[in-house]
Amino acid sequence: MSDLEIYRRKNCRYCETPLPGPFLELGIMALANSFLTEEEARLPEFECPLDLTLCPKCRLVQLTHVVPPEKMFSHYLYVSSTTETFRKHFAEYAKSVRAKLLKAEPGLAVDIGSNDGLLVSCYEKEGFRGAGIEPAKNLSDEANRKGVFTINDYFGERSVRKLLDTIGPADVISGNNVFAHIDDTHAVLRNVVNLLDPKGMFVIEFPYLGVMFDKMFFDMIYHEHLSYIALTPLADVLGRFGLEIFTVEPVASHGGSLRVFIQKKGAGRAQEPIVRSMLDEERRKGYLEDAVYHEFAKRVYRVREDLTGFVEGARREGKTLSGYGAAAKATTLINFCKFNTGQIRFVVDDNPLKQNKLVPSAKIPVVPREYL
Repeated sequence: MSDLEIYRRKNCRYCETPLPGPFLELGIMALANSFLTEEEARLPEFECPLDLTLCPKCRLVQLTHVVPPEKMFSHYLYVSSTTETFRKHFAEYAKSVRAKLLKAEPGLAVDIGSNDGLLVSCYEKEGFRGAGIEPAKNLSDEANRKGVFTINDYFGERSVRKLLDTIGPADVISGNNVFAHIDDTHAVLRNVVNLLDPKGMFVIEFPYLGVMFDKMFFDMIYHEHLSYIALTPLADVLGRFGLEIFTVEPVASHGGSLRVFIQKKGAGRAQEPIVRSMLDEERRKGYLEDAVYHEFAKRVYRVREDLTGFVEGARREGKTLSGYGAAAKATTLINFCKFNTGQIRFVVDDNPLKQNKLVPSAKIPVVPREYL
């Protein structure tokens, strides 16, 4: 355990307030997307506590421990273009961004954590000059093979300087399901401010904390997701860097996400009423108080009790169970409930990068749908 302590987060990544102990403990788990070959399954897996804590000041919900990004993102198995759902999602995303542009002609649009370049290609169809920044070499190579300009790096001073020197400031910077993955939020926001045109916009999309609470989507908790974001702490940290939210669009991805549109203060867009409405709703629902978080934890433990009871009951009746969808969320759910091949025989998934591998820790085989 001591070798994991180096990853323990002592202070809030948004406001730097000392953090208390966890309000929810899911246990020590393997990395959710580290699917295993048969050979790898014979070796010890990297594991780390998966627990949530709440900042007592800005109220950001975050993991207690931070896994170095190199362990998770240098080679990545999730591919955006795999599903038709996300191809449509990103096409709509790019159109929504284009409609909010203050300039007549679109300029540079940069996507942070651009995966295989799907959103960047959608920006280009809307008239932008697209650029992706992607740390996973397998994905950046794939994007560049498809003709989508992608820098194989993290979003930092080096990649920002390269863009500024070769293309210029960005009209749009987006981070789709990536802002919550970043530990040094302050560094990211400094670089956004440096790269963003004075009239430009920063757009981030993330699974919404309110949806996780309302729908009990605790399986979205895994080591890649360092922060579980509500609008209140987000508005606070943006303000520290001269940024402000001007509108929010609820979207259906991941069960319920927010697409948040941000500008430099004084850029000229009026704040839309939905922003104040959502901030007021978070206060009414108790997100600024401790009690709602402790109640959520109790509900999570009850779900585990109910689900494991159902699975054991099915086994006693001679039934067999399999899973459909080897998402990272499934890794959390399976290992929180301590399921293995004794309870779940296999999991079906369409992603060829996961097929013929094993679910982390649980060692349950992942198979193509033809297996059924």
